[in-house]
Amino acid sequence: MIRLWRNAWEEFIPFLDYDVEICRMICSTNPIESLNAGYRRAVRARGHFPTEQAALKFLYLVTRSLDPTGTGRARWTMRWKPVINAFAITFGDRWPAAGSC
Repeated sequence: MIRLWRNAWEEFIPFLDYDVEICRMICSTNPIESLNAGYRRAVRARGHFPTEQAALKFLYLVTRSLDPTGTGRARWTMRWKPVINAFAITFGDRWPAAGSC
């Protein structure tokens, strides 16, 4: 195990320099996995789609149904705003919205 860390240490060191918000975002995949599970469950139940537009509309409706009260958007905004700001500061030259902040 230690040998594995020694081999990958040079790739791991830059991760330590990121802001806390960016590290937290990189390590937290549970919300994304939960959303993908909801999509898979709904698509499996539905079957097939006649057009790509129908599939996109279906996924939009599934997304809305996973948060029926609409409170998730407010929580999402509060949770992700610091991360988006940290990305804009750290990667300003590669972050498209950095010019408008």
